[in-house]
Amino acid sequence: MSEHEVDKSKRGLLVATGVLGGVAGVAAAVPFVGSMFPSERAKAAGAPVEADISKLGPGEMQIVEWRGRPVWIVKRTKEMLEGIKKSDGKVSDPNSEVPQQPAYAKNEFRSIKPEIAVLEGVCTHLGCSPQFKSVEAKGDMGQDWNGGFFCPCHGSKFDFAGRVFAGSPAPKNLEVPKYKFVGDTKIVIGEDTKGA
Repeated sequence: MSEHEVDKSKRGLLVATGVLGGVAGVAAAVPFVGSMFPSERAKAAGAPVEADISKLGPGEMQIVEWRGRPVWIVKRTKEMLEGIKKSDGKVSDPNSEVPQQPAYAKNEFRSIKPEIAVLEGVCTHLGCSPQFKSVEAKGDMGQDWNGGFFCPCHGSKFDFAGRVFAGSPAPKNLEVPKYKFVGDTKIVIGEDTKGA
């Protein structure tokens, strides 16, 4: 063989070795890339959870799980917001002085947007899960009921802002988890809104 002739068998071996090395590199990278996304265990431990609220209708509630706890997302109607205002004189902590919410939710409706409530669905008394009770539940809840949540375990009542009624066994308002909006139809629970 002259010095200008190419040994094609060696070239084929080099190409095959390069291809196999590339495949091995990709195979080794897949677990590392996969580890960048939170596992179910990590989500339960507190990794942020995204909720799509595009199909949530007025007066409806959606439940998502974050840190092993139910988080309620309620699209409040005008009537629900008015009911919160009417409850001011009936709740233990009307101005949310006890820090059960991020600073950006320490307002009249305990939320970033008045029409969207984000609350941990765990009673602050003994950790039971209260039930959604509309204003139509006056027969069960009393004529002055403006809607909210009722814990059947020991009778604690909360308004649609998650504020506990005076005289309830629950000592504090429902917690508002840290959260932020990503556009108009997505909420990330477990991450603070910018500037908070």
